[in-house]
Amino acid sequence: MLDETTAAKVERYEASDLSEAHKVALRLADALMTQPNDITPGLAADLRVHFSDEQILELTLDVMKWNYQKVPVALRTDDEVRPGELVDLQFDAEGHWMRPA
Repeated sequence: MLDETTAAKVERYEASDLSEAHKVALRLADALMTQPNDITPGLAADLRVHFSDEQILELTLDVMKWNYQKVPVALRTDDEVRPGELVDLQFDAEGHWMRPA
């Protein structure tokens, strides 16, 4: 579970005391979510210092999984859970999203 202290570190990860492996993974996540062209040969090399190819693929797929909604949101084809309301995200024990009641 993500606590407030860790969330604050992630928000400003470059200046945090997170490990270099965590920072490199967060750089990959930032690039995948905002500017895939930012995945430079240097970032790829940094990733390979800390992660195997299989781990890099897993990180990439995890980030993509959590961002799948960007296209429907951009196209305005997504459905609101409760129109006009923000709702808390809830997950079951296996990490699957649970639709709020």
